This record gives sequence, C-alpha cells and structure tokens, in this order.
Amino acid sequence: MAFIDEIKAKAKANKKTIVLPETEDVRTYKAAEAVLRDGTADLILVGSEEEIQKNGAGYDISGAVIVDPAKSEKTESYIAKLVELRSKKGMTEEQARELLLTNYLYYGVMMVKMGDADGMVSGACHSTADTLRPCLQILKTKPGTKLVSAFFVMVVPDCDLGADGTFIFGDCGLEQNPDSEKLANIALSSAESFKLLTGKEPVVAMLSHSTKGSAKHADVDKVVEATRIAKELAPELKLDGELQLDAAIIPEVGASKAPGSEVAGQANVLIFPDLDAGNIGYKLVQRLGKAEAYGPLTQGIAAPVNDLSRGCSAEDIEGVIAITAVQAQAQ
Repeated sequence: MAFIDEIKAKAKANKKTIVLPETEDVRTYKAAEAVLRDGTADLILVGSEEEIQKNGAGYDISGAVIVDPAKSEKTESYIAKLVELRSKKGMTEEQARELLLTNYLYYGVMMVKMGDADGMVSGACHSTADTLRPCLQILKTKPGTKLVSAFFVMVVPDCDLGADGTFIFGDCGLEQNPDSEKLANIALSSAESFKLLTGKEPVVAMLSHSTKGSAKHADVDKVVEATRIAKELAPELKLDGELQLDAAIIPEVGASKAPGSEVAGQANVLIFPDLDAGNIGYKLVQRLGKAEAYGPLTQGIAAPVNDLSRGCSAEDIEGVIAITAVQAQAQ
C-alpha cells in the first residue's frame, strides 16, 4: 500500500476533526469534498455561509461544519482566552475581537487551543510565517521540545532506497541556519515524526558536503557537533554523521565512505545543515525525481497545525489533512 493510502487508512480508523480556515481558495473545497467522501476526517470550514456557498460552488461539502466567527456562540470565549494568553504583550479585548473576526487563521488556531478541533491545515494562500505565527503565540511548543521545525515527507516512485522510497527531509521550511543544538533537536523530532507516520524504524543521516572528515570547514564542524549532541540525547537512535547524501542512502557508497556505520547507505531520515540545502533538496527530488512531497509539516507545536506550499494542489491538501489527523491521534 502506498504511503498516503496507509496514512488515510490510519486516519479513518480514529477520525479526528481538522479545521480549514482558507475558505477563499477553491482548492480547499476540492480537498474537503474528497476528505468527506472518503471519511478521512471530520472538517470545520471557517467563514460565513454566504462566502462558503459562493466560493465552494460545485463541490459537495455538505458533511462539513461551517463556523462563522461573527455568529458563533463560542467567539466570545475565544476572545477572552486570547486576551488572557496575550495579556503580557498588551492584547486588549478590542484587538482580540478584531483579530479573530478578520483573520481566520487565528480563529482556527483558537479552535484547536480550546479543544473544538484536533488540528488545522493552512498555507495554500498564506505564507509559512502567517500560518505559524498564531501557533507560536497561542499553542506554544510541545512539552519536552525545544523548538518548532518543519519537515517534508518525500515519496519517490519506483525507489528501493530509504523506506521503500519514503523519506523525511528536515528542516526544509522553517529554521534558516540552525546551530548544532537546534540541528540535533530537528533530527530527534524528525525521527519521531518518521516513526509516527510510517511505523518503521528511523535511520537518521546528518547531511554535509563532507563524509567522516573528508572536508574541513566550520559548516562541517557544526554537523559533527550536532551529531554528537543528538547521540547523547538519544543513544538508542540509529543516527550518524557527517555524511554526504550518496553515502547516506546508497549502500555501496556508504560502505566505501563510512565503513562500520549502521546508518550509511540505509538512511530514511535526512537532516539538512540549513534551510537553503533543505529547500533546494526537496524541490529537486520533487521536480526531477517526480516524488510526492507532503509539507512543510510542522513538529514541536503543542497541537498539530500544518503548513502547505502555496503551489500545492487539492490532492496535496487532502494528503496533509490525513497526516494532520494521524498526528492528532498521537496527542
């Protein structure tokens, strides 16, 4: 069974409620129709009934719950809670009211915060910063997690590398230039995400332009130190570095360049040294390798809220909704 089909099956087995705040975008409705038809998740669409009927014309979304912030009986409690959460930043009731009535992303995150939804998917027509800002302000980080990071699930067709062609790439969407400690924590979170979503053992490669000292540079030193920290924090995890990409995923190259490594040639979780490398890497695999790319998905937030690429398709949104539901099951 393909990765996304397995995820959808998991989502159906314990259905969760996902809120979709981007009701101005037709892709939301196409994805919602498919999710409701397949029973992957229960859905909440945020907006007025008039807006949603107009923007979603032609799509069967009759199974979704429509919540209009201007009319919902819960809006006042959301306003009060937002003022409480942001009081140290000077948030007033008037500011909270305006924010929740005009910015549906904030309203969606408040629904998650108050337990009226299990997760949220956004980003088809908003930047990553716009999607994550309310999450960081309202939901905060997950207990035991030091930072929020982003990853992609990459599913490469006709590939026997990684986990039958499935990989996690991190961080490809959020942390610009993580230091060694952050890089180590990204690796641990990514391993946890891989285990949750695939059910398989993570094998983590800390990527570099160097393999085991083949090059000398401060950028290499950062990855070496990150590897040391990660191994100290999670000694049971299969994790190694620094490794070049080919040494990480190609068995014969790994055996040649890093003999004795239990990771080299076997990696299914690839940790990039910075956002430039990660972003370029995932798009190369997506466009040239014809891979399915799901993300940027977030890890480290106290509840599952996932971002989308603004170039995403309705099918991408459908897949991310299923992934978000499975993440919510683990909360």
